[in-house]
Amino acid sequence: MIPLNTHSYYSLLTGASSIKDIVNRAKNYNLSALALTDTNGMYGLVEFHKKAKELNIKPILGSLITDIHSKNRYAIFLAKNNHGYKDLCSIITSRKLNEKFDLDSTVKKIWPNLIIISPNIDLLNNINPANTFYCEAILTKKQRTKTKLLIEYSNQTGIGVVPSNPIYFLSKDDFIIHKLLRAIDENTTIENIDEDELVDEEFYFKHPDTISLSIINHAKYLESTEFISNQCNVELEQGKFNFPSFPNAYPDSYTFFHKIVYEGFERKYPKPTQAHKDRLRYEIDVISTLNFIDYFLIVWDIVKEAKRRGMLYIGRGSAANSMVAYCLDLTQIEPLSNNLFFERFLNRARSSPPDVDIDFSWKERDEIIKYVFEKYGYENVAMISTHVTFKARSAFRETAKAFGISESEISNYSRKIPWTNAKNLPNISSLFPESKSLDFSKEPWKTIVNLAARIANYPRHLSIHPGGIVITPTKVTDYCALEYAKNKGLGLIITQPDMYAIEDLGLIKIDLLSQRSLGVLRDSLKAIRRKS
Repeated sequence: MIPLNTHSYYSLLTGASSIKDIVNRAKNYNLSALALTDTNGMYGLVEFHKKAKELNIKPILGSLITDIHSKNRYAIFLAKNNHGYKDLCSIITSRKLNEKFDLDSTVKKIWPNLIIISPNIDLLNNINPANTFYCEAILTKKQRTKTKLLIEYSNQTGIGVVPSNPIYFLSKDDFIIHKLLRAIDENTTIENIDEDELVDEEFYFKHPDTISLSIINHAKYLESTEFISNQCNVELEQGKFNFPSFPNAYPDSYTFFHKIVYEGFERKYPKPTQAHKDRLRYEIDVISTLNFIDYFLIVWDIVKEAKRRGMLYIGRGSAANSMVAYCLDLTQIEPLSNNLFFERFLNRARSSPPDVDIDFSWKERDEIIKYVFEKYGYENVAMISTHVTFKARSAFRETAKAFGISESEISNYSRKIPWTNAKNLPNISSLFPESKSLDFSKEPWKTIVNLAARIANYPRHLSIHPGGIVITPTKVTDYCALEYAKNKGLGLIITQPDMYAIEDLGLIKIDLLSQRSLGVLRDSLKAIRRKS
């Protein structure tokens, strides 16, 4: 039986296992395939796809989409193919951004590239019959009555049944981690958490041979997970870059790029040496071979617009090693005379894309980002997220709070905890001088730090990358799902995957960063001009 309802810690503050641990457990069980269906999200699908492939396990990409009014009313969407993956990203985005999202209306649409699974009879009644859909028969004691009703419903309607033991944690002992995460999410204590906020204690990763199938012991049911697995074949391309063509490049990107680079070269080097000419030709050849011409044109256009608006900017990082970047005014350092090697920035053996960091005044950065959205289209541009994870202090503070410890007592301890991995908490007094006086050997502190260590690096929420934006050839939702940043009131929309998954998807990040020092410099120059 292949698990088709599986949740990692990217079912935020609910799932209690990392993707790595889930995939490794599947390998230990000799599973040929495995689905990942985090709630209302595809945060970890790229990582899951990659790790499953590495262990020769077929990854099935999906998401459990909840009704906006009841999280216990849901449908699991599994992508049959790459078109289905795009549909999945679109549905997740709608669930996250549309306050009037309606699950019933969603399942009434025809989704030829998706498989839909639900345990809710009223929802199953609304699914368009043109879709591929199944009843989810959950095989735990608590769900027995509901599952029997689903079997009867299946016999009456002919709708197929999928046996399921949902996975939210690796082993039964990990239920306490799930309970802790739910208490943190609900801002309550482990003792007072409402039972309705918790999943079934049996929702752990069981070996298929240990799952009781007596309630649905029929061959046609048992074969359904294999049948579904065979239908799901998504291939996320690795190593291929997806970047839009620069608009209005006449007659083509290469010719236009060559023209503006050499115009800049003549301006920067009125009397070039042969070494200058050779270096420029070499850089252009590498950039062209690696198909990054449009990337340079887009960054050049952003900088050109900033100059037109009178903005201060500074190009920094390894891009300063590039003569092409210097000729395009992306950077202000002449690389040859400063013995800067282009290969540190870009070379034929490097698999990662170029990284040009452009700093703007903190007062003007949002204006230039708005220009990028308007030029390339709001459907084709997004801010990149960062996944804020539990470190030592936050894990300790949140866990202690879930145990009912007062804020003042928590602060007395947490101020002596350095910025480190939460895994260090149980032994922190022996690892760091500033923590020497901390004594966690007695209860409840011993349990608190041990549990806090177990949620080390778990994602807590999403935030916005300091300046990373992504521009895509088609809609961003063809590649990933979007949602509001943590402060929804600001209306900032970000990608669900972080910068690492974005790069794995072949999307190229552009960093438009905010610098307060440039703002001070801008204000100083204005003041000088006023006085003069």
